[in-house]
Amino acid sequence: MRPKKTILCVDDNEQALSVRKFMLETRGYRVLTALDCESALELFRAGGIDLVLSDLVMPRMDGNELVRRMKELAPEVPAILMSGSVKAFDRANRADAFLPKGACSPLEMLERIRVMVARKRGPKKSRLAGLVQVEAPEMDEAAMAAATS
Repeated sequence: MRPKKTILCVDDNEQALSVRKFMLETRGYRVLTALDCESALELFRAGGIDLVLSDLVMPRMDGNELVRRMKELAPEVPAILMSGSVKAFDRANRADAFLPKGACSPLEMLERIRVMVARKRGPKKSRLAGLVQVEAPEMDEAAMAAATS
């Protein structure tokens, strides 16, 4: 069995956070939650996060600033920002994706998460990747001609 991927969910709305956590856990993810950006940064610094799913509009620090700080620590970890009040997020942001709450279905969100977690993992490694390549000794033109004829 493959190890569970860990998703850090950040939202100042406790009810929305618990619904999202339940939905992701029932799909096999390990979910850490934070009600504010400071707590989220502490959890992120501890390591082991495969994806960040954060609300955009929060008090004290918005999701955009949170993602900026996280990308400074680990740029390879994908981040998705969500908002119920912003329908199109066009200002400069560091997130890898934006999902408008209510305009995308839970299935669309789950598919986006699945794709982004797979992208973090990277392409599948070839089973030949670990083999050592041995170079052939150089041949002069006469030996090359004899070998090919």
